[in-house]
Amino acid sequence: MAFVSSLTGLVVGCQTVGSISTRCWVGVRTGLSTRSSTALSWRESSNRGVFGVRRSISMVAEGEKAPDFTLPDQNGSDVKLSSFLGKRAVVLFFYPKDNTPGCTKEACMFRDAAEDFSALNAEVIGVSADANHTAFIDKHKLNFTLLSDTKNEVRTLYGVPNALFVLPGRVTYVIDKEGTVVKVFNSMNDVSGHVDESIRALKILEASGKL
Repeated sequence: MAFVSSLTGLVVGCQTVGSISTRCWVGVRTGLSTRSSTALSWRESSNRGVFGVRRSISMVAEGEKAPDFTLPDQNGSDVKLSSFLGKRAVVLFFYPKDNTPGCTKEACMFRDAAEDFSALNAEVIGVSADANHTAFIDKHKLNFTLLSDTKNEVRTLYGVPNALFVLPGRVTYVIDKEGTVVKVFNSMNDVSGHVDESIRALKILEASGKL
């Protein structure tokens, strides 16, 4: 069964395939045709494949495969999430904006915990819509990668919700070496929790021999 609804030019459709898989897509209506968005490609709830390209209205959940993506870092070099597959765990944190009070505090806490993350074989990666992170990194001596998601495509891919309907949300995903999301921490105000809960999740992976 499928349905398609449109609102202000956007077309959203979902189709149930078999008994467990649901495919959803988003497109833009142009004249008589509907052009699907490359960035907002459909996401299957059956969770097939490692680092599968996925899209859903809901936030990526614990136990699901992390959607793959490629974004430029602070040096202009492309970073592909799946390049860490089989090598390191990834702590992927989405934050609203460089040089705002909460985001600065969060980034500095990740910076100060660098030795903990290194000991746990984890790569810390931050993502925001800022086009250039160089000044932010230099000002606060940040020691990890920051990616530019200027069109919020990856934020949308992961289903990161807005805070108060308009502010970009603050969500951290801990992803193991197999590409599975093992921890999701969603809080706009508990900035320290993003670091603390990430380390806690990594220590659980370490105890189970999965780092």
